[in-house]
Amino acid sequence: MMSKLNYKKGDSKVLNAWAFYDWANSVYPLVISSSVFPIYYGAMFIDDLYINVFGFDFKNTALISFLTAFVFIILSFITPILSGIADYMGNKKSFLKFFCYMGSISCMGLYFFDLENIYLGLFFYFFALLSFWASLVFYNSYLPDIAFKEQQDKLSAKGYAMGYIGSVILLLFNLAMVMSPESFGIVGDKPELMAMKYSFISVGLWWMICSQYTFYYLPNLTEKRKIINHVFFNGFKELQEVWNELKRIIVIKRFLIAFFIYSSALQTVLLIATYFGEQEINWPKDEKTIGLIVSILLIQLIAVFGAMLTAKISEKIGNIYTLIILNFIWAFLCMGAYFITTPMEFYIAAAMVGMVMGGIQALSRSTYSKMIPETDNTTSYFSFYDVSQKVSIVFGMTLFAFVDQITGSMRNSILVFIFIFLLGAILLKRIKIKNY
Repeated sequence: MMSKLNYKKGDSKVLNAWAFYDWANSVYPLVISSSVFPIYYGAMFIDDLYINVFGFDFKNTALISFLTAFVFIILSFITPILSGIADYMGNKKSFLKFFCYMGSISCMGLYFFDLENIYLGLFFYFFALLSFWASLVFYNSYLPDIAFKEQQDKLSAKGYAMGYIGSVILLLFNLAMVMSPESFGIVGDKPELMAMKYSFISVGLWWMICSQYTFYYLPNLTEKRKIINHVFFNGFKELQEVWNELKRIIVIKRFLIAFFIYSSALQTVLLIATYFGEQEINWPKDEKTIGLIVSILLIQLIAVFGAMLTAKISEKIGNIYTLIILNFIWAFLCMGAYFITTPMEFYIAAAMVGMVMGGIQALSRSTYSKMIPETDNTTSYFSFYDVSQKVSIVFGMTLFAFVDQITGSMRNSILVFIFIFLLGAILLKRIKIKNY
């Protein structure tokens, strides 16, 4: 295992190992967040879209949206604590491992998700989602530590591209299992749903096993120290220090405000896209499952090229101009989504989403990475970035859930995000373009 002593910034083995974690963990957002689980979840409510949970009658999509928002509220509080401990003890890799394993086990626990065990199912959904996002703050914070500035855009895009490729491979396997369960020895009542349950187990195993390559090469960057009481509050103290520093760096402050706005819409749309397709598109009989999974595959395959294309465009016109263009495209996509009703329209929208999905995420991460000042305390800076993103998701998901619950239509919720993306583009335009 690499140590601080033999670690070299820009080392290709370390860079490749870092990017490979995207290969390992991206099966969660694809299979669990975006494709198989939303289809499975929708199938649970085939007779009635409403369910009584915690004493309230929830529309099924509103329930999962409110729970997702609650997860991100929790994450917004615990991330600073964890990052403070990681910075002090120099063991961000240990935290990365912990959340990787907890997330993997929780994904496998989704096997038990059904309406009769709704609380157990929501429990595993909660911890799978929490673990995935908690791990990202430690993963992302490695980027400026291991790569030089001129390497960061391409490395960030490479990570996303590897994630798309790896997750598509597993999704294709799961698709084969769902479409032909008998070929995999899955028989009995509703074998397609049983195949989906097995796909949740495959996600947990993939995430856990593939991450070992990353853990082998990724270094611990500081010397370990014993934990003491005040360290629990170091994260919040460091966030305050980071904020005080950022208030003096106008370009980063303006970027984070713009990022908060457009990320609230972006992440919410990505999290609810399959639920929208499952509920709002007029699928022919017995074609819904295959149609939705094909749509997600289309998004992922095109996203590989989209992330690389975005990196190339940013080299020509700069990161900020590229992000402005991407925000306008997302606003246009939300406008179109309000009107689509047929499978073909959904496929076209999926292809366009794929082209801009990875690009805006990878470019946002690397733009912020290049903006932060030279420091050994990168975890705190990325914790601030991460908390900003999480709070934005709380805002976006809660807004979506309220409109969906009150109006009974996900389409009305989508309309709101048109204005949010346009506002994001306007706020990005306030940033001076020099060096970005």
